[in-house]
Amino acid sequence: MSPARKCALPVAISFTLETDGRLPAGDSLEAAIARTDEATDGYPAYYMINCAHPTHFSDVLRGADGWTGRLRGLRANASKRSHAELDVATELDIGDPVALGLEYRELQRLQPSLTVLGGCCGTDHRHVAAICEATRRAGANG
Repeated sequence: MSPARKCALPVAISFTLETDGRLPAGDSLEAAIARTDEATDGYPAYYMINCAHPTHFSDVLRGADGWTGRLRGLRANASKRSHAELDVATELDIGDPVALGLEYRELQRLQPSLTVLGGCCGTDHRHVAAICEATRRAGANG
């Protein structure tokens, strides 16, 4: 029995993805979720994606089914740069907050289960406000 299950501790697991939509070790998101669910008897309440721009993984979610229902959260980077590019950058790349909000709205359209939304590298209150505005409108207007 996992320590989290033993303590009845709710668990959400967030995976970092690279520009190709895969985990840094090369595994697919689908395989990582399946492997984790198998090892824990499906204990995690849900999964998230973090530290990647939506353009890095939207294709992974497009047309996928079944396993993507386990995804509930998203904390995307503001920048479209790779992790390697961000690691050597001398200035923060804040990307485009409004565009990021619209990308979140599109991801929610693809995956309505995405309800825990936030930001990762390069995001701030402007990004969160744009995400809120874009996804709120989508919820009100379909």
